[in-house]
Amino acid sequence: MYYHLILTDNCNLCCTYCRGKAFTVEPPEQPDIVIDEDLAVDLDIDLADLYRFLAKDPDAVLTFYGGEPLLAVDRVREIARDAPVSALILHTNGTLLDRLEPGTANRFDTILVSIDGPEELTDAHRGEGTFGRITGNLRGLVAGGFSGEVIARMTVTEDTDIVEAVRYLTKNDRFSFPAIHWQMDANFWNDYSLRDYAAWVKESYNPGIRSLVAFWVETMREEGRVLRWYPFIDPVEDMLLSRPSMLRCGCGHANYSIMTDGHIAPCPIMVGMKDYYAGHITTADPLHLPVTAVGAPCTACGIRDFCGGRCLYSNITRPWPEEGRRVVCGTVENLHSALSAALPEIRRLIEAGGIQMEDFAHRKYNSCEIIP
Repeated sequence: MYYHLILTDNCNLCCTYCRGKAFTVEPPEQPDIVIDEDLAVDLDIDLADLYRFLAKDPDAVLTFYGGEPLLAVDRVREIARDAPVSALILHTNGTLLDRLEPGTANRFDTILVSIDGPEELTDAHRGEGTFGRITGNLRGLVAGGFSGEVIARMTVTEDTDIVEAVRYLTKNDRFSFPAIHWQMDANFWNDYSLRDYAAWVKESYNPGIRSLVAFWVETMREEGRVLRWYPFIDPVEDMLLSRPSMLRCGCGHANYSIMTDGHIAPCPIMVGMKDYYAGHITTADPLHLPVTAVGAPCTACGIRDFCGGRCLYSNITRPWPEEGRRVVCGTVENLHSALSAALPEIRRLIEAGGIQMEDFAHRKYNSCEIIP
């Protein structure tokens, strides 16, 4: 199993599509969802209880999460040193990575860093100077001997040119990311009526995805390598193996989240949603946690085995009207169509030996949502 551990709800940034929206968007009314308003801001558990819980799972993987987990860097050091797990993952905004000495940083299997594309775009959403600080820290991380996977974790919104942003992060003179994931700022806040999301999807994002898929396959054909773009490699691996998927992020069935008080939620975004808790680390069996499944209308969707439901949190909370949800589903259908069209050539390249099936292999449930 995979477990997100929320170390703190605090963050040192106020990104426009994250905490910044708290100042501009009214929260939707959710009368049927009970939120624990007394949940501690910082991790407040006995670490011995955490270790006993994790030790019951012989293949536990722990992801440090927040807020910004490196605001609790002493906790990161301690837990990274002592937790009985098979692998460690860090999900960070990257600005505080220089707080981690190589002895701790190099314990991590995967580090996901929040960055949105070129400097101007990243700084516009995350704050002036953020891009330079992140890329400088990443160069220092590599110089310190880090040999795990670094994943650029982008947030994509209406001012994102998806082709430019993804290709820039893949190859540039500041820090070229060996792996990239992107997630759309969509159906998460009560803000659909404030945006021009549908037009952007039609005119920019969906055509951009088709262009990126074409470039992805061209790179296989011309260079014999598979770019590690997670919204592509994870679904295509399953398509090649004819393997259906549940929620591709793993939430609620293979990837659970430990709240600051030790309660276990099916998703790291479902903070304080008590009715959906799957137990507590002091009493739960990590190998027999209850499954939280995505409900209708996903259950009747023709590409459910491809998508898995996209997002458990938005499926429950439904912050966007039906019109907006249909547009989001349309982006998934576009992704499915583009990858399906590319599949015959990908199969031919594998059969010809130009690429290998192993080129699509990756760690599942590594804090990438997969379906944007």
